[in-house]
Amino acid sequence: MLFNSLQFIFFFIVVTLAYYSLPHRGRIWLLLLASCYFYAVFKPIYILILFVTIIVDYFAGIWIANNTGSKRKWILVLSLVSNIGFLAYFKYYNFFIENLNNTLFNFGSNAHFDLLDILLPIGLSFHTFQAMSYTIEVYRGNQKAEKDFSIYALYVMFYPQLVAGPIERPQNLLWQFHTHFKYNFENIKAGLMRIAWGMFKKVVIADRLAMLVDYSYDNPLDHNGLTLLVATIFFTFQIYCDFSGYSDIAIGTARVMGFKLMENFDAPYSSTSISEFWRRWHISLSGWFRDYLYIPLGGNRVREYRKYFNLFFVFMMSGLWHGAAWTYIVWGALHGIYLVFAQLRDKYLPFSLSKSPNAPITKFINLTITFILVMFTWVFFRAKGMSNAKIIFKKIFSFSSYDAIATPFYFNEMIFCWVLIVILLLKDKFLRNISTQNTTKFYISFSILIILCYFLGVFTSNQFIYFQF
Repeated sequence: MLFNSLQFIFFFIVVTLAYYSLPHRGRIWLLLLASCYFYAVFKPIYILILFVTIIVDYFAGIWIANNTGSKRKWILVLSLVSNIGFLAYFKYYNFFIENLNNTLFNFGSNAHFDLLDILLPIGLSFHTFQAMSYTIEVYRGNQKAEKDFSIYALYVMFYPQLVAGPIERPQNLLWQFHTHFKYNFENIKAGLMRIAWGMFKKVVIADRLAMLVDYSYDNPLDHNGLTLLVATIFFTFQIYCDFSGYSDIAIGTARVMGFKLMENFDAPYSSTSISEFWRRWHISLSGWFRDYLYIPLGGNRVREYRKYFNLFFVFMMSGLWHGAAWTYIVWGALHGIYLVFAQLRDKYLPFSLSKSPNAPITKFINLTITFILVMFTWVFFRAKGMSNAKIIFKKIFSFSSYDAIATPFYFNEMIFCWVLIVILLLKDKFLRNISTQNTTKFYISFSILIILCYFLGVFTSNQFIYFQF
């Protein structure tokens, strides 16, 4: 079910009203059933995968808590293999077979393996990582095993963040499902405002920018360098508004019912370094990789060359997490290279822009460089394959091909897109949260956002970009 649909609006209203009319146990079962329906709307059969992983991890958590020694480790391993196994089969099997067939062909072999007709379950990477964090935290002793099956199932299936995060930790979310939240108008106002702002970012900004991005990136050979450069800038903001818009709606939806989900974005394009960018972008995922992969690999506590390898490897895995394609792997690897280079630069160069980071001119230069570096990695993220990415880069950097921009927009529409980007940046810089304490101001601000969404929104049923992961 898409957040940017009338179906979701009716679903949200009905579920929320029913939620506040029920006792605590009734609320749990209501949210569990609502979450099942929310997910089943996409493709009902794939809810069985969720059920299997939930059952496996529920008992794994209890068995880990009740055992000692090596048994606990083996139970954890079996749980992780089960989760990763589903992810590997549905997301990476065909990618592996395609590359295996290409390798065999290049070595002159006639062997060929058939691809499978597999449809990736929506949001599989998100709820797999959330389930894995539970068993790992139980194993580490940071979380008690959840004995109530319905509450554990809800932890994995909670509909606001089921298909695109934030990827929650059990310490933050499980205890909230044991809490009976009373009706609180402040939570209602804060949640609704967050939903309205997230919807604005999605349907007014992201989906409008998507028109030029899709027009240009779907057929890069037909467009000049200037068109592709503008499309790349637009995609940089499209993916931010699309994904952070989803997170805003998820956080707001949960807040209306009293639940507090973690923040997933913090004005990432205000970053003055790549490391700062990753502290602000997709915070729940970068934290997951830090705690469950980077630190177990040794983190910063190893020799220098190994530390750089760990950084590079983790970001390459982050790219692979996003999609089974070489473009995603290159995207992640580039961020890893950026981070390694930055550490080497700061250690070995006598003069560096990072040595006086608070000077206004230094801040501006660092911010600009960081934005450009991030922007060009998005080319790999959006391009339809490595060959298209090469074409796009070749045209962007062939300055002789900079004729008039080709666009599906009228001139006024193009100007409006740039105005929306400026509004977004100003809001991120000076107004991180829209205050709802004053009820009159809340009604005015909320109404304005809803009216703007209705009259300025692009309603083409565009799926959120991160649903494919």
